[in-house]
Amino acid sequence: MTGFDDKGMFKMRPYLVVKRIIDFIFALILLIALSPIMLLAAIMIKRDSQGPVLFKQKRPGKDAKKFLIYKFRTMRVETDKDDKPLSNVERITKVGSFLRKTSIDELPQLFNIVIGEMSFIGPRPLLLEYLEYYSPEQKRRHEVTPGISGWAQVNGRNALSWEEKFKLDVWYVDNQSFFLDLKILLLTIYNVLKRKEINNSSRDTMPIFRGNSEKTM
Repeated sequence: MTGFDDKGMFKMRPYLVVKRIIDFIFALILLIALSPIMLLAAIMIKRDSQGPVLFKQKRPGKDAKKFLIYKFRTMRVETDKDDKPLSNVERITKVGSFLRKTSIDELPQLFNIVIGEMSFIGPRPLLLEYLEYYSPEQKRRHEVTPGISGWAQVNGRNALSWEEKFKLDVWYVDNQSFFLDLKILLLTIYNVLKRKEINNSSRDTMPIFRGNSEKTM
């Protein structure tokens, strides 16, 4: 299957409309309900290290359209006292590590969902610079709205290679449904509560993607 045909898109359209309504309503409810946690996270970030509370970055969304994604900042400045570059692992703060393990760092993306730039479920929005390295098949991950959690996230997250992630993303594009989204949501909640597959044990961030000729094991 190379994507939705006209009939497939027609069948999916009612669910996509319902999904957008559900996303909007529940994002608003969660923003209100989780506001004390978000406020506490903001205070912890400011006390832990210098810099803004929020991390903002342009990412490609549906149809590769650019949007500004929001997260709680989990890293410190990029250089040490001698102006030497720090690795991503070295830049992660103690508070940031906790926020990542509990997925609290993702909560500001509820604003992205309210706006309609993201969904609760969908392929994760990656860096703009990766677009030029995708194969035609991998680019299909942008046929749907990106999400906070997706099929790749509940099947390994950072423990997967880039090639494995993209295959799972495209599989999701071809098989998106209410029941699949519900399954991903339940698995996401389970993984967060169990702190399972939140990050690869050997690294807190994925290596940079530079095309399919590179193996990111």
